[in-house]
Amino acid sequence: MGSIKADSVAKQIIAFSLLNRGDERFSVGWLYLIATPIGNLDDLSLRAKDSLIACDLIACEDTRVTAKLLAYFGIKVPTTSYREENERRKASELADRIERGEKIGLVSDAGFPAISDPGFRLVRECRRRNLPVVPVPGPNAAITALAVSGMPTDKFLYLGFLPSKSGGRCKAFNKWKDFSGSLVIYESKYRVAKALADMENIFGPNRNICIAREITKIHETFYVGKISDLKSSFAEKSGKGEFVLIVGPEGYVL
Repeated sequence: MGSIKADSVAKQIIAFSLLNRGDERFSVGWLYLIATPIGNLDDLSLRAKDSLIACDLIACEDTRVTAKLLAYFGIKVPTTSYREENERRKASELADRIERGEKIGLVSDAGFPAISDPGFRLVRECRRRNLPVVPVPGPNAAITALAVSGMPTDKFLYLGFLPSKSGGRCKAFNKWKDFSGSLVIYESKYRVAKALADMENIFGPNRNICIAREITKIHETFYVGKISDLKSSFAEKSGKGEFVLIVGPEGYVL
């Protein structure tokens, strides 16, 4: 793969390319919300690459993770940390830079920023100041898992990460157990077995679900079936990885 160098000449070329695609619409700076791969780095879109190169600064959930992505594509742009711990302070600082005419890119470690990842406060700050926000769509674990799950896709509810304690999870499950579409849930590898036990208690053993693990990565796996069956078989398998849980509605038959 040839190296892409984000020097001044390359930035001018990319800016002209983005102009022709309709992104250079503003007289001030703007915020790029750039989706990044959820596992396979080659899933980064051409427009996402161009947008990263055109940035004056990239705000990252974890600069070490983003550094690997940038290095893979030979992109050389300064980065800064933008995470949950400093989001309140950095949102104002980055919005100030956009007001001064800079192009700021926002990325998470994987997927679309601001969706169960840092980003909401910066987007809100830009909206408060009437600063442009440009979405650069791409990979998203929730939608990807739902699409391949076999559960209904015409209506779904994204719940993101649920409370870490059983009581909080059960309260959420009780609230949405009669929802007529699919439920989409993110869960940590450390809690997925406990979450399945709570699901069985609230939804019953026969509710159909899909457990998506390590999507687009080497060990990508999809477990589909009744909660009781998957709970038992899952206990015998490795709990490593990142998980998306898709819960079908009551009475849904695969």
